Amino acid sequence: MFKIRQSKYRHIFCDQPKAELCYSGFRVATATGETQYIKASTKYWAVAMFGGGGPVVVGRHDRPGRFEDGTSPILKGHHGAVLDMEWSPFDDSFLATGSEDSTIKLWSIPDDWEPTDEKGLGKKGNDFSEAMVELEGHAKRVTLMRFHPTASNTMLSTSADHTVKVWDIEAGTTVTSLDGELSDLSQDIVWDVRGDKYGISNKDKAIRFVDPRTGAVTSKLEKAHEGSKSVKLSFLGESGKMLSTGSTKQSGRELKIWDLKKMDTPLHSETIDTASGALMPLYDQDTSVLYLCGKGDGIIRLYEFENKAPYLHKLNDGFRSTTPGKGYCTVPKRGLNIMSCETTRIMKLTNKDGIHPLHFTVPRKSDAFQDDIFPPTAAPTPSHSCEEWFKGSSKLPKTMKLDPTSMSGGAGKGPVGGKRVSIKSVPTLSREIDALKKHVEYLEGKLKAANIAYDPMK
Repeated sequence: MFKIRQSKYRHIFCDQPKAELCYSGFRVATATGETQYIKASTKYWAVAMFGGGGPVVVGRHDRPGRFEDGTSPILKGHHGAVLDMEWSPFDDSFLATGSEDSTIKLWSIPDDWEPTDEKGLGKKGNDFSEAMVELEGHAKRVTLMRFHPTASNTMLSTSADHTVKVWDIEAGTTVTSLDGELSDLSQDIVWDVRGDKYGISNKDKAIRFVDPRTGAVTSKLEKAHEGSKSVKLSFLGESGKMLSTGSTKQSGRELKIWDLKKMDTPLHSETIDTASGALMPLYDQDTSVLYLCGKGDGIIRLYEFENKAPYLHKLNDGFRSTTPGKGYCTVPKRGLNIMSCETTRIMKLTNKDGIHPLHFTVPRKSDAFQDDIFPPTAAPTPSHSCEEWFKGSSKLPKTMKLDPTSMSGGAGKGPVGGKRVSIKSVPTLSREIDALKKHVEYLEGKLKAANIAYDPMK
């Protein structure tokens, strides 16, 4: 007997946002690569701009409108174009930027940051150029970065020097490095849900799984996809499964699901279409819903993952638009409008039409909190420190309820941010000490020139 599969997210929908609710007015950087081009925390979003010095526009979710180039403040501190950005999962104001100048800079966005006013017009302000931390270690441009999902002040980066490094941000040093294994550019790097390993796809068509505590490759999938399109990855929670997207020999875009314990053949394989852009999977760990976006097209396909055959169930027709997307990212659950049953928000970056916030909503008649569609989500609190994690600590992300009565953000409409990071790396402190020494020498010279005796020991 034919039976329709039941799902709480079967009727999820998204309408095209109105122009006044979008973000526009900035020139998107022309640099191309394997990045998402846009990243978001619960409070801010960031996009690399066109121009010298690696400018980055940082906007607020609660201030849609038009950015005024030359008037609105920007982030500016690199010597080359910014290729990737990443927000800390534990501090909504802590942003990492990786650049063509081979450095990684970490920034703490001020609380009074306002590139646009309440009316959606560009607001005059001073550019921000003082990074908290600068990480140096890559020999060539930094192409991808990912913060650790459970350990504080820990991140992963890969570069055109064909290495992958794990960083202790507070110490400003590399914990481990994958050297000599890669022969080409990396296309994606992702942590598993505990941060006990990471997966990396490469132009050589292989997917490698690495122990980040030792920098050793633990397993390798030689040719996940036959085609030449970029391969993107996503671990599917604690199911022991991984999803990869790529292309066939005939350039058809496809997705596959793999069992991490037995990767000789995929558990599920599905050809999507023949469009030219790479597929970008955005997987919701809380609801097991997959949002499959495509670079260069306006379609977002929705699937629900189930840890048994056939593994993926198509929910509906998803979201369709005639405006192609350049990049996509999701906003953490803590920043959603919970009481409007907004289960996901995808920030869609376009080439010439700014940023479109796509609100995916489950229709419900009741005004009460819907706990069945809002399971506990990752909290902005680390499970352990970088040192504890490196010594072998393995923990799931700490979780929090999304019920407005238990959230400090107020009525489920405002973001619940983490504790603001306040650190300076050893290299940064060393540079400051050197600058202070030079200043002291300068002052001592002035005293000597004025014939003023000074004994620093008294």
